[in-house]
Amino acid sequence: MALRYDTARFERSYGSAGELPEPTTPEVSFVGRSNVGKSSLLNRLVGRKALAKVSSTPGRTANINFFDVDGVSFVDLPGYGYAKVSKGERQRWADLIGGYFEQERSFNLVVSLVDIRIDAQKLDQDMIGYLKDEELPFVVALTKADKLSRPKQQKQLSALSKALGVSRDQMVVTSAETGLGIDELRRRIEEACL
Repeated sequence: MALRYDTARFERSYGSAGELPEPTTPEVSFVGRSNVGKSSLLNRLVGRKALAKVSSTPGRTANINFFDVDGVSFVDLPGYGYAKVSKGERQRWADLIGGYFEQERSFNLVVSLVDIRIDAQKLDQDMIGYLKDEELPFVVALTKADKLSRPKQQKQLSALSKALGVSRDQMVVTSAETGLGIDELRRRIEEACL
């Protein structure tokens, strides 16, 4: 059974964890650094150009955004680690992300996005450590792979697998630009939700 991604629609945006609705459907959450390409990947997954707003300025997703995809909730969490917002706003984002994960939710799959072009960042290591500690099912989507040659992709895949302590088969090399890895990511989402 496959999800009908073309049915994707924006549901609602929440500015605090206390506002979040009770979960009634399977949930797939998307988490990553501010400029990792979350909105672009989400749009590519559902085959739409502007379902999730893509900004040239990182750190624009300031709330938790819920999208309905054929009865599955795609949850877009604020990006973390972006310096050009106030300390108070960064704290609000951290509280939002933490507040979301501390709730009783279905957590069918967490897609942790990591930029394949750069070495493992402490924030990414912390996030993946947290997902492991909480025993949440997750997959690492390595984004922006179109910016690297195939051999360089494989080299980075190995390096990041080691640095993040995640097996290679728990990682998917992706590109929102070319569609690389999108079918594989969809398969993982469907296995987790259907």
